[in-house]
This record gives sequence, structure tokens and C-alpha cells, in this order.
Amino acid sequence: MRALFAVVLICFSTWVNSQAYPVKPIRIVVGYPPGGSGDFTTRLIADELGKELGATVIVENKPGAGGSIASESVAKSAPDGYTLLNQGNHAINKNLYQTLSYDDKDFIPVSRVANGATVLVVGNASPFVKLNELIAYAKANPGKLFNASAGFGSAPQLSACAFEAAAGVKITSVQYKGGGPASQSLLAGDTQMMFATSPTVTGMIKAGRMRPLVVSLSKGSPSIPGIPGGDEAGLSGFESTFWFGLYVPAGTPMDIVRRLHAAAVKGLSKPEVREKIAAQGMDALPSASPESFAAEIRAEAPRIEQAIRNCGAKIE
Repeated sequence: MRALFAVVLICFSTWVNSQAYPVKPIRIVVGYPPGGSGDFTTRLIADELGKELGATVIVENKPGAGGSIASESVAKSAPDGYTLLNQGNHAINKNLYQTLSYDDKDFIPVSRVANGATVLVVGNASPFVKLNELIAYAKANPGKLFNASAGFGSAPQLSACAFEAAAGVKITSVQYKGGGPASQSLLAGDTQMMFATSPTVTGMIKAGRMRPLVVSLSKGSPSIPGIPGGDEAGLSGFESTFWFGLYVPAGTPMDIVRRLHAAAVKGLSKPEVREKIAAQGMDALPSASPESFAAEIRAEAPRIEQAIRNCGAKIE
């Protein structure tokens, strides 16, 4: 009887806590430093969740290991709705790293936030004005072009892999802890090319400090105007997109998950929010439900595994 009473008490306490949610600040962890799309989307959705839930929402950057450090941190957090993760598909790191301290089962997907494409840029003093010039050099000089990468498992790294496969070239990728540090290496001349998410380089492109050569879509994107897609730049078969979405630790009450989902959808549906995301070269894309988001993640996983296998990327 005491055991039954204890179970009932725990269930009642959980119900009461979820009904009162939120009663304290919410934290969203992102696995990338300030200056890239991971940080941008996190701060934007944090602001919107704060408005819709009437709570303080804090952003915490935990860069490193392609977002794995942040993912591990959230996986081990209390499943009470006060710690969220903004990250892409966990299948990326599952196929890059031999061992991880977390798995898909450690999270409940809440909603996709936004998706987008990457941009291949070079420095403004680069001799490469068009994509075919860079490809010709790379073919004639295998491994001699140094690519600034935002880190293993990042969208820019996967775009570089897709580019190598489509162009039939070999480049040397230097890994940095995010798009911001990678950009600095390109500007300093330590590297000669970089795939980047649009928020990372838009300002520097407009300022004339970087030159865009191609966007990682077959056709150009309205969200990233003026930059040709692969087909238009003479590289057919080149396409690589990315997304960020919200997760909570497994065990989080589903009524809290649904409240978070509803708040995210409402915030991302605002015209002014969609415009902010479009201005950063991405599209707001909230999921229809937590369940549909989870299904989309599962469906995408085999394609990610194949792409990483083709690239030969592996982290010991």
C-alpha cells in the first residue's frame, strides 16, 4: 500500500509541476559558438519561447565535437522541460564518432526550427572568381586547397564532403570550433576556401571581404539571393542542406513537450520572425507535431549515413 501511495504521489507531483510550467528560467543549449546559424537560431527561438511561455529563456553555448558536448549535457539533464537542445540530426555524429555517451533514445524531438543551405566562399583577394576556376585548381593540385571547416559533423563539413564527391576533387579541411573561428582563418589567409552557413558570412560578403562562388543547392535560393546554385555554376549533382531543431531529455512529460512545440510553432509563424530567418539565408520550418518531427528525423538518418560513408569521414 505504501509503495502504491508513493507512485500516486510521484505521478501527482509530476502533473502539478507540468501544469505550473514554467516557474523558473528555461535554458537552451547549442553546440556551436556565437557567430553562426546554430547560435542565431537558438537566440531567435529562445526569444520567441520566452514571449509565448512568459518565461526567461537563457542561451548557453557549449561548442565542440560537432555539437556532441552540448548533446551529452542535455541528455544528462533533468527531464523537466527546463533544459532544451538546439541541434541537427543526431545521426550525423552517430556516424562520425566511434563512441558517443548518448543516443537518439535519450531525447524527445520537439520541433524543427529552420533549415537552409551553405555557401562556398573565398577571400576577396582570392584568384578564384568562378567555381570552375577553383575546381580546376583543386583537380590539378589534390589536397593543396585548405578549407576552413566549422567542425566535424557541422553542416559546412558535410557540404565540403558533398562538394568533393560532386566535383571529383580532394581538398584538405582544417577543423575549427564553429563558423566564427573558421571565418577568421579565411580572412587571415590561413585557409583558401570555406563552406559556411549564410548567417556566418552574409555580413562579410556584403562588406566585400568574402566572395561567394556557389550555394549548396541545385538552384539558387531566394533566401540567399545573387549566388548561383550548383547547376547554374556548372556543378550538377551538388546539394547539401542543414536544419536545426529543438529537443528535450527523454522522460520529459509530453504535455510540457506539446506546450514547447505550440510555443515554437506560434513564434516561428510570425511574419517578422520568418523575415528575420529569411534574412539569414534560411527558412522557418516548424514541425506539424513532435511525432512528425521524430518521424522526419528517422527517415533522414539513412541518407546521412550514406553521405558520411561516401565522404569517408570518421573520427577516432
